[in-house]
Amino acid sequence: MLTYDPEEAIAALAKADYDLGVFMEVAGPCRIAERAWAQPVEPFEALLRSIIYQQLSGKVAGTIHGRFVDLFDGAGPSPEALLALSEDQLRGCGLSRNKTLAVQDLAEKTLADVVPERETLLTLPDDEVIARLTEVRGIGPWTVEMLLMFNLGRPDVLPATDLGIQKGYQLVYGTNDLPTPQELAAHGEKWRPWRTVASWYMWEALHIERGETP
Repeated sequence: MLTYDPEEAIAALAKADYDLGVFMEVAGPCRIAERAWAQPVEPFEALLRSIIYQQLSGKVAGTIHGRFVDLFDGAGPSPEALLALSEDQLRGCGLSRNKTLAVQDLAEKTLADVVPERETLLTLPDDEVIARLTEVRGIGPWTVEMLLMFNLGRPDVLPATDLGIQKGYQLVYGTNDLPTPQELAAHGEKWRPWRTVASWYMWEALHIERGETP
């Protein structure tokens, strides 16, 4: 669910950045709305899934996530129900010790309102969302940036540490080396206030290079 019109963003970006404009013309319409969650979930659920999926292949993570959900007898995970489970139960579904501690911390911080409901997050600026949610063990800025882009639908997010975006930048601008996060952030200043859409096109450049986009 987006809070902006990608077409408006494309028009503004093409004026601000000639090279990006040329690439966007070749790549076609921005399809970020297809990845933005049609049924936005609560931060607790989104971050819980992120923790479980960290550093695992999709298939393995999906299996562990399914076993984890089964612990709740079809009721769906909640902070209270999660904290009622023992460490052995959580480890038994495939969570590492670090991830077990992380999901427990997430539940505790959700109950303490450090991680608020989605309606509250919608009223907060990006920097505050990042500051609050990264207080949770195992949650870094990149994870929150993904939530800002694809759950909260924010228009001006640039995950400068993302390797896919760095590789896409290298392709679009024909640089010899990958940009550093600092270089990418500096260039991204001309993309404001539409850095989310520019970031999507950096990913798209990499997908096209790999033949992953029809």
